[in-house]
Amino acid sequence: MQDRNNTIAGWVLFAGIVALGATLVTGEAFHGERPEEMGYPIEGVEAEGGAEAAKPVAFYLASADAARGENVFKKCAACHNAAPGGANALGPALYGTMGNAIAGHPGFAYSDALKGVGGSWDWEKMDAWLASPRNFAPGTKMTFAGLGNPQDRADLMMYLNQQTASPIAVPPPPAEEANADAEATVGEDAEKADDVEVLTEAESETGAGSSGGPEVPEAE
Repeated sequence: MQDRNNTIAGWVLFAGIVALGATLVTGEAFHGERPEEMGYPIEGVEAEGGAEAAKPVAFYLASADAARGENVFKKCAACHNAAPGGANALGPALYGTMGNAIAGHPGFAYSDALKGVGGSWDWEKMDAWLASPRNFAPGTKMTFAGLGNPQDRADLMMYLNQQTASPIAVPPPPAEEANADAEATVGEDAEKADDVEVLTEAESETGAGSSGGPEVPEAE
């Protein structure tokens, strides 16, 4: 009887060792690691090493498109409308928002958090609000998590800026972008200058041109 119990205990111990070994092998074979390079971007997931250095909103506004912004606005249409004279819904009507006072649309019960921000909806404030309402005005009733893509935000702002009787001025591109454009223009001019044939002093005196012979005046 004792031998039988020992045999059973031995088999139980052996089965435990086998199960442990199988677990280790399986874990090693199917170990999930974050790839060194993400195959495709996922909104809200940042690459290791931190997010890319933020660019000013003017950088994205330089290539913003109101038509794309109208498409982005579909994410907001369940709670807002931007039509002239549109009524407040779950959220305030957004016609005429850009350039006007924050929490200033008549007839809507804004949270104290948003009313306490003060100022007007300029490009920087609207960009920060669209990126994360809860960070912009902690305690806001706005439940939307925000738009993580800065170009989407710029497109949406460009669309909203059209939904008003008095659009506000779009800021110029950042200086570094303007300098890059200027350098590109200078480079193109330099390439064109390299293609122009330069006459030597002797050729200038003899009137020789690219044809290799003296210049012949046109017949009258």
